Amino acid sequence: MIHGAYTTIMTTLDRLHKKGLLGRVLDGRAFRYHPKQTEHEYNRSTFASDLENLLNSARDAASPLSFLVDTVTQHDANLLDELERVVDLKRQELRKRRKR
Repeated sequence: MIHGAYTTIMTTLDRLHKKGLLGRVLDGRAFRYHPKQTEHEYNRSTFASDLENLLNSARDAASPLSFLVDTVTQHDANLLDELERVVDLKRQELRKRRKR
């Protein structure tokens, strides 16, 4: 029973390594695994990829943005202020880049 659990874990770790989510180094006769990204980095890249796919799949790119605002509002209306703040910061950054 324990052997089955061990091989299942090792198979899972190997698959995560092949997908690029884990790094590994040889330690004696075994591998020592470590994450290649922090949880925050992983969540950010996954969300960015999903959002990119959503924006590319919509006929009108504004529609997914409307859905995002609706979902944020349902989750916590106070986050709309944070969303506005982040958008303003990004606008400022883009203006600075254009001036260069």
